[in-house]
Amino acid sequence: MNRIVRFAIIVFVTFCCIVSILFQAQQSNATIQKLAFEPPARVSIDRNINFSRHFRDLGVKGSILIYDSNNNLVLQHNPQRNKTAFPAASTFKILNSLISLETKVITNEIAVLTWDGIQRELPGWNRDLNMREAFKISAVWFYQVLARRVGYERMQQWVTQIKYGNQNIGRKEDIDRFWLNGLLKITPQQQIQFLRRLYNNDLPFSEQSLSIVKDIMINERTPQYTIGGKTGWYGFGSKVTQNIGWYIGYLEKGNKTYFFATNIDIRNEKDPALRMELTRRCFKDMAVL
Repeated sequence: MNRIVRFAIIVFVTFCCIVSILFQAQQSNATIQKLAFEPPARVSIDRNINFSRHFRDLGVKGSILIYDSNNNLVLQHNPQRNKTAFPAASTFKILNSLISLETKVITNEIAVLTWDGIQRELPGWNRDLNMREAFKISAVWFYQVLARRVGYERMQQWVTQIKYGNQNIGRKEDIDRFWLNGLLKITPQQQIQFLRRLYNNDLPFSEQSLSIVKDIMINERTPQYTIGGKTGWYGFGSKVTQNIGWYIGYLEKGNKTYFFATNIDIRNEKDPALRMELTRRCFKDMAVL
């Protein structure tokens, strides 16, 4: 009888230990998931600078978000829009470049891909290109070739691992257009988070891949400052779809770095150029430019 009692006690204690371990594991997983979606840092919001007049003066509907990393300060216009997801469009070329280099579907930024001879909307696209050139002129066909080379499974793994936007690349047949057809979406806030990780080498890519992409992103360099960025245009060529314009990147001045994400509705042929104009006007308000 004593043996039966002892056996029952051992079974009960073992069961309790297992339950306790499982409960703690579930709590740990919940904490990890929660932290994954928390902002990377607590920030202050500067309410003394009003960017809205630039949007009003230029007749543009949209938003801008600037993060002053040195002062941990956020400046923005239209906070609600900055939390809204929009198609990534060609801003995804930053991550597409990183993935393509890391998976070695292209060796470096000067390796040339042969044009397929198909005439496309922009004359500059209709020739052989390397990554540096294709990134600068946002050549769609070049990055479609790279995406097909990476392949659906590997692309999904990378996009998921990075936690890029809504992480939706569609089905296998969408591999060369998921960033163009509106499946892959990202908010301006998420763009800033991604750019910060890129800038700080906090992405799971080699130093070489990160260095190459940062270099091809540079679109303006002066003795006073450097701007690295990428534009995007969702709905390009469509008169039915609401066209959305992006300009994202970072500005370095001295030992200070400012990350930015500008997002606007494109309604006419003048609006695309206003992505950069709005951004520059806002930086001038901050006395950065």
